Formats: sequence, structure tokens, C-alpha cells
Amino acid sequence: MIPLPASIDDTLGLLEKASYLADRSLATVLFLSLRMGRPIFLEGEAGVGKTEIAKVLSATLGRRLIRLQCYEGLDVASAVYEWNYAAQMIAIRLAEAEGGVDRTRLAHDVFSERFLITRPLLQALAPDTAGPPVLLIDELDRADEAFEAFLLEVLADFQVTIPEMGTVKAVAPPVVVITSNRTREIHDALKRRCLYHWVDYPDVAREISIVRTKVPGIAEVLSAEIVRFVQMLRKEDLFKAPGVAETLDWATALTELDAVALDPATVSDTLGVLLKYQDDIARLQGSRAGALIEQVRADLKAAE
Repeated sequence: MIPLPASIDDTLGLLEKASYLADRSLATVLFLSLRMGRPIFLEGEAGVGKTEIAKVLSATLGRRLIRLQCYEGLDVASAVYEWNYAAQMIAIRLAEAEGGVDRTRLAHDVFSERFLITRPLLQALAPDTAGPPVLLIDELDRADEAFEAFLLEVLADFQVTIPEMGTVKAVAPPVVVITSNRTREIHDALKRRCLYHWVDYPDVAREISIVRTKVPGIAEVLSAEIVRFVQMLRKEDLFKAPGVAETLDWATALTELDAVALDPATVSDTLGVLLKYQDDIARLQGSRAGALIEQVRADLKAAE
């Protein structure tokens, strides 16, 4: 089993090993979460790399990644467990056909582990030779408040109560990463069980490093222009500002087009990679995109 990082610097190195370039504040909270065995609650705009943190921990620690993607209407049957009713009915019919049914024993048999279908939360409590898994509860803000309340038992004691079987408790708590895009507020009771961190957009220097790490072979001038252009877009009055994920997609797309620098025509033609709403694209096409490119080049020249 791969040991947990022993310091904040080790945590930074662990993230960098998987090409995740984090700032020290994130590494600090992540280190404390791992050492204290507490869930980490990550909020931030979509596309800033919250989900990627769980994937990186899984890969670098050699742990199984269990992902629970949240959505409106998510319930216990989809998130924790459900009974295999078809198999239970077959077992009951076979027992009745054999005659002399002991109903107490039959009830115990059909509500045994053999007929239990485990879902992500229950799977995360099971022991693993590689170490406790990484449990990613992704976009919790999309789930209903009722489900959020159910999570309190899981996050407080790392256990789940199954009425027909009793309480299932983890031998060792999983590494829990909870993300939220803040489309609604998460209740304080859940936040108190977690360590909290706001994942912000990276600054220019770090985002350039991310692009050059994730898009090998990209021209230096192009990567610098892309990042500065995107950083300017985030200050525009857009319906949805581009995240780091969109920056990387755009950098990859422009590299595939053999671009070495930004030009108004190429930018206008590829805005659909960077922006996801037609109103935002229409606002940037044409003269506005050209003006931003000129501003980018002026800033780069001033920085020389």
C-alpha cells in the first residue's frame, strides 16, 4: 500500500507527479484531509479542476476510485444499495416448491449479502488490499437536500445502516472528495464534517504552466496568448466564463490547427471550443475578439 504524503511538500509532489499543478493552499488542505481522515469539500466554478483532484489521488496513491455522480432525484437505491428483488422472488418460489418452508429462516436468507446490490457509498466502505478507496461525490449541489441529509451519517461515522441487515461500518475510512459548483448552498451540517477549500481560477503564470504540461509541443507564444486571452474573457460579462478545462481544450484545438499565434479569424472559428453559449460566442466574434488579441499582445510586449 502506497503511504500517504508526510508533508505539504510531499503532497505538492504527489499532485505534480500526475501533472496537476496546485497552489500551496490547496496542497495544505489536502494534506490535512489525508492525515486527519476527514472529507475534503471543494467548491469552485465548473472546469477549475475539482474532480481531477480525486482522480489524481486515486492514481498516485494506487487506490480504487469510486465515483458518485450527483443529480436531481438521486436516492438511496442509486447511491447506497438496493435488493435484487428478482433473485429474491426466485429464491422464495424455489423454497416454496420444495415445501416445509421455515419463514423466519427464509426471510433471513433473502435479506442476506448474496442478494444485496452495492452502490458507490456502500462500496466505499468495503475493505481493500490496496488501501481505503477514493470516494468522489461529484457535484453534490445537483442532488436534493434530502439526499444531502442522508450523507451526514456516512460522513460522520463512515457507516451505513441497512434496516434488514444492520450497520455496515468501514474498517478504515475512505478518502472522500466532495465537489460543488455552488448552484445552491450546501447545508452547514455537512460542511462541518469536512475540510473546506475554494478552488479558484489559476493566475496567468500557473495556467501557462498547466497548458504547457497538458498540451506538450504547443508553441510558447501561442500558450502565453491563449492563457492571457482566456483570463481576459473571465472578466467579460459572459453567461459562463471558460474554465481551465476549456483553456486546455482550446489549446489542443489550436495546436491541431497548427496555429503558432492567435489571429481574429481562427479565434472566431474556434470559439465554440472555448465558450458554450451562443450569446457569449456572438458577443466575442468579430471586432471584440480582435480587440482582445491586440490587448493580449500589448500586455505580452509590456511584460518583456
